Amino acid sequence: MESQSAIFERIVRPHFDRLYRLAWRLAGSKAEAEDLFQELLLKAYGKVDQLIDIEEPGTWLSRVMYNLFIDQQRRFRRQRMQTVDEGHLPGDGLAALAGDLDPVADKLRYDKLASLDHALNRLSEEHRTVVLLHDTEGYKLSEIQAITNTPVGTLKSRLHRARARLREILDQDETFSR
Repeated sequence: MESQSAIFERIVRPHFDRLYRLAWRLAGSKAEAEDLFQELLLKAYGKVDQLIDIEEPGTWLSRVMYNLFIDQQRRFRRQRMQTVDEGHLPGDGLAALAGDLDPVADKLRYDKLASLDHALNRLSEEHRTVVLLHDTEGYKLSEIQAITNTPVGTLKSRLHRARARLREILDQDETFSR
């Protein structure tokens, strides 16, 4: 009989990269993404017996992570005191993904990613979530429906409105139009 650890490895490990990227996109910073990802893994390890019977473990794990994120946001809203402008900490947001191969090109890329990150942060939570899940992570609307428990029609509407709002914000940003 297969051990709990072996089952966990077989079912969950193939989804690690996508789940970590989702944690990064939801949380917006490396430290919070790591905490969210770790919390998911702990929860998933305790539910290995249930994972065996799930047809789409990746979607199920993404939904659990999304729910953990929402719970975390509710807790933080009640108790969190922000002492620094976290949007400007080194290594936060999409701008942290810029490489350092060509300094000039890298600077332009960094500026565009920072602008995009800023624009995404100006969207509502629902709009940002659907854009990040669909356009950035490549989840299908049916998968996003399973993750967020939101009807597909509502997701389509949110995605359309979010993209329009992003275009509007980015059109106003001189850095992005370069």
